[in-house]
Amino acid sequence: MSLRRVSLTLLLWLLAWLVVLPVQAIELAQVQEGFPTANRLSTADTPLPVSAVYAGDTLLGHVYESVDIAPVPAYSGKPINLLVGIDTDTRIVLARVLDHAEPIMLVGIPEQRLQDFASAHVGHGVTTRLKIGDNLDAISGATVTVIVANDTILRSARQVAASLGMIADPSALPPARVRYDTFEAADWQTLTGDGSIRRLHLTHGEVDAAFVGTPAEGTQSGKPADSTFIDLYYTYLNAPSVGRNLLGDRGYDSLMASLEEGEHAIALLAIGDYSFKGSGYVRGGIFDRIEVIQDGRTVSFHDLDHERLGRLDLAGMPELAERDMFIIRESAGFDPGRPWQLELLVRRASGPLASEFTRFSADYSIPEAYVERPEPVVEEPIWVQVWRDKTFQIAVLGAGLTLLTAIMLFQDVLTRRPQILGPLRLAFKVYTLVFIGWYALAQLSVVNILTFTNSLITDFSWASFLIDPMMFILWSFVAVSLLLWGRGVYCGWLCPFGALQDLVNQAARKLGVKQIEVPFGLHERLWAIKYIILLALFAVSLHSLGTAERYAEVEPFKTAITLRFQRDWAFVLYALALVAVSAFNHKFYCRYVCPLGAGLAIPSRLRLFDWLKRHRGSCGTPCQICANECEVAAIHPDGRINANECHYCLDCQVTYHDDQRCPPMVKRRKRFEKAARVSSRAGRVETYPGTATDDGKQAGLQRIPIVNEE
Repeated sequence: MSLRRVSLTLLLWLLAWLVVLPVQAIELAQVQEGFPTANRLSTADTPLPVSAVYAGDTLLGHVYESVDIAPVPAYSGKPINLLVGIDTDTRIVLARVLDHAEPIMLVGIPEQRLQDFASAHVGHGVTTRLKIGDNLDAISGATVTVIVANDTILRSARQVAASLGMIADPSALPPARVRYDTFEAADWQTLTGDGSIRRLHLTHGEVDAAFVGTPAEGTQSGKPADSTFIDLYYTYLNAPSVGRNLLGDRGYDSLMASLEEGEHAIALLAIGDYSFKGSGYVRGGIFDRIEVIQDGRTVSFHDLDHERLGRLDLAGMPELAERDMFIIRESAGFDPGRPWQLELLVRRASGPLASEFTRFSADYSIPEAYVERPEPVVEEPIWVQVWRDKTFQIAVLGAGLTLLTAIMLFQDVLTRRPQILGPLRLAFKVYTLVFIGWYALAQLSVVNILTFTNSLITDFSWASFLIDPMMFILWSFVAVSLLLWGRGVYCGWLCPFGALQDLVNQAARKLGVKQIEVPFGLHERLWAIKYIILLALFAVSLHSLGTAERYAEVEPFKTAITLRFQRDWAFVLYALALVAVSAFNHKFYCRYVCPLGAGLAIPSRLRLFDWLKRHRGSCGTPCQICANECEVAAIHPDGRINANECHYCLDCQVTYHDDQRCPPMVKRRKRFEKAARVSSRAGRVETYPGTATDDGKQAGLQRIPIVNEE
């Protein structure tokens, strides 16, 4: 054999050895925090990937990684992976975060706070319902993250404990309930026809064929192949339509009186050359020819489980030599609503002292009319719990969004009444900053856009977005408002950091702080910065979403809004600097830096409506009032409004309807006033438009008496 062939053979053996080598993902040193005396790990007796923890030969408990048991998606769309250990008393003794992709924790909140939150579960039972705020302390700014961590620990612990038989399976259905109030008189033909009574018929030929290929192949019975080996009928007696018809009223009542809670009776009726009881049965022994199997559990019958049945007077019933009843005890956990199988064991001698066995199986499913099935027990999705717990916040947010929708729909009415719109807009800014931002922590971020895009590319799940109701509702509203009016509705009314800048600038103006405005030519080019930042973050997110989330710290939202400036000094200094700049240049960050605004501006080009009015032929040439007064400089010198940059503050619309400041409106007002004076001298009554629109249509006619000078 050549050296090359030997080397190749050795390499293949090595690869095969590595493949079959068991990989122990969890190391002993990791679990000793919860099991100090542990000295070895082994595979647990469960289909789940769980390790048993031992101290010598003494079982201490079990340990596992939560991502293998209950991968609950968190705020990032990915699950939080924890190392969880439970002892033999089903108490949690270990809960440690191994890995996560939560953006709020990656840069912002110290990692140790999440570890401390997980450790707070130690000492509690796996069936304990721990509620954040009552049993567990929340982490400000990471509400969704800790809710998911709590649910992951408890949900996975219950599943593991149930799989090990330590607690009842929380996902298992309760047994079906027999409808004891349901009875219909029936004969033998009806009960065998609807499946209430099932049949297993075997011929000698079928039994002989089952032993072909075994040592007992040559020991046939010698009977004709088509002759009956056994003709066996079996049924479930607890159902009144079966038991009462088969046993009679007295027999059925006697049976039900003798059965304990959770016990069930089946009847076996047969004729043929083979007995299902067997001649070797003796008192105190076991019936070794029959078994009942349900969901992998085997029920065997002893002498105390057996009772002979007397003559049965069911109309149409054939003559059956063996008539017996067997009791399934409560300990078997039998569910009458689930399918079960009757196993008939046939033994045939293969030698003087040797025997061969074969089994024949017969299925039984109870007719649906005989049982009442319970509703499935499904663990409530975590997002449903969160929505229920945040009912107050959802209601207040819903009220605010309803008001904002009304403002948008009736903006023409409000802009004619600045004495109402001004205070209303100021109050809404405060609501946005205090409630939406600092209280509900519903500050949208470019990270949300990156996460949504990434989930569309990978494994989209609504659960990861529904888990934060405030963000979900806000994003849904923003999506609709983008389609209707563009990005300005969010940026001008619903962004907490934008509201903070707006309020600071408004206060600065009241104090006489001089405003610094960038020349429009340079200002227009600076717009591109935020789009460049957005594209860079998107490109990085395609490679690593976690890295993109770190670079998304260009947004001060997490520091100023989510964490309320309670953060490392460098982040606080950056956020405060941007707020301070806004005192001299209105919404500097929003205008030039904000990647979220850029992300919203792109789809807003598809908006359906353009309700911001302009005076044709007057705005921009020569009038520059709106352009000069636009606080975000979204109006071009030629009078056009750039919807990609507009924050929909409606100030230009107030000016548009102001006949004291807007030149076209001033001109019209003076013309009407002059006409009114002339008409008053003429003694006539004429009409003139009280208000004019941009297309010259008249609205609100006033009648002026004209006096005849003659």
